[in-house]
Amino acid sequence: MAATKAGKILITEAKRGLGLEMIKQLSENSCPNQHIFAACRDPDVPNSESMSNTNTLMFVLLLLDADDPSSVKDFAKKVGSLLGNNGLNQLVNNADRNRKLIEIESIVKSFKATNCHLLVWPEYLPYLQMAAKASGTPGMSSNKAAVMKIFSVVGSISTMPSIYEQFPTLPYGASKAGCNMLTVLAAEEFTADEILCMALHPGWVKTELGGVNDPLTWIQTGSGGYGDLGIREKQTNISIDAILLMM
Repeated sequence: MAATKAGKILITEAKRGLGLEMIKQLSENSCPNQHIFAACRDPDVPNSESMSNTNTLMFVLLLLDADDPSSVKDFAKKVGSLLGNNGLNQLVNNADRNRKLIEIESIVKSFKATNCHLLVWPEYLPYLQMAAKASGTPGMSSNKAAVMKIFSVVGSISTMPSIYEQFPTLPYGASKAGCNMLTVLAAEEFTADEILCMALHPGWVKTELGGVNDPLTWIQTGSGGYGDLGIREKQTNISIDAILLMM
C-alpha cells in the first residue's frame, strides 16, 4: 500500500473489518510524525490489543458512539486536545449496518447508522479548517484536509438495478443513496475552506456486512483504498457519484 502523507488521521468504527485493516496498513507505512486516532464503540474488544500494536509515532484508541451526540462531542474534545495547532488532515467515516427488512423503522435505523457521520463532521470542521490553513498550499488534497466516507455502489441509482438480485436490500441501498447526496452537498459546503470531500467505494469485501463469499479481503481492500488516495489527491470538488473512487 502506498503511504499517505497525511499527518493526523481519524478513523471511525476501527475495531474490525475495513477500519481495522486501514489502521494496520497505515501503521506499517506511516510517514514521519503521523498520528492515528481510532474510534470504536468498545475500546475493550479483543481486537484492541492488535490495534494498539502499531509502528506509528502516536496511536490513540478512544470510545466513540457515533449515534450519541454527547459521545461525539466528548470524543471531539479529546482528539482536539491532542491535535496541536496543525489540525486534522483526514476524517474517515466508516460505519455501516445491513438490514433486510423494509419496514419504515428499519429504513430509519439503517439511514441513521450509515449517516451518523453527520454528527461527527460539524465537531471536526474547525480542526479540518485548521489543517487546511496550516498546510500553506493552495487547492485540495487528501493529505491536506479531507473528509472520506466509506460508500457502496448499492447507493448508485444507475447501478443498483443490475445488482439488485445479488443485493436486494432496500434500507441499506436507500441509506447509501442518501450518503451519496450528502457527500456531494458537503463537498460544495467545504469548497471555500479547501477541504476535499469524497465517498470511497472499497469493493465487495469479506466482512460481517458483505458476507464470506465476497471477492475481496480486508487486506486487499485496505491496500487498494488508501493507496488510491495519494494518486487522486489532486482531484478537487468534482461531483462524479460524490467523487466515487472505484477500485
